[in-house]
Amino acid sequence: MLFGKSLFQSVVDRLADEAEAEVEAPEPSFRVNGLSAGFATEKIEASPVNAGLRQDAYLFLMSQDEPTETKAPVKPPHLDRLTVEQIAEDLGILADDTRDMLQERRRLFARHNHPDTVHPDFREPANTRMKIANLLIDEALRRLDATV
Repeated sequence: MLFGKSLFQSVVDRLADEAEAEVEAPEPSFRVNGLSAGFATEKIEASPVNAGLRQDAYLFLMSQDEPTETKAPVKPPHLDRLTVEQIAEDLGILADDTRDMLQERRRLFARHNHPDTVHPDFREPANTRMKIANLLIDEALRRLDATV
């Protein structure tokens, strides 16, 4: 007890005093304080006489560049190499490659041939190339593990 009051009662009294001291916030208004006049916008009549003025103002804000024609995507030549022999040649797997070298070959091949890096029209051959390349590298890793 502090000075004849319990701790709880002194906290309640202090909170009541603070609540009385709080000043209510002014109600929000839509006027800008300090300005005695409102804002006036330029009024353009909706008549055929002013239609050209509105169109000119609109076209002025638009880009001056002419739309360019979209070109058809060009298929990269390596996506035509889909046989196992061609992909093995592209991978360049050697008999004395280590596990790290094979994983590095996989990453380099994926960087240039992954389906996510080509145009959507050419994803199927890129997907085929990646499947065959992964198969060849996995076989090389199995052969490497069998010799160890």
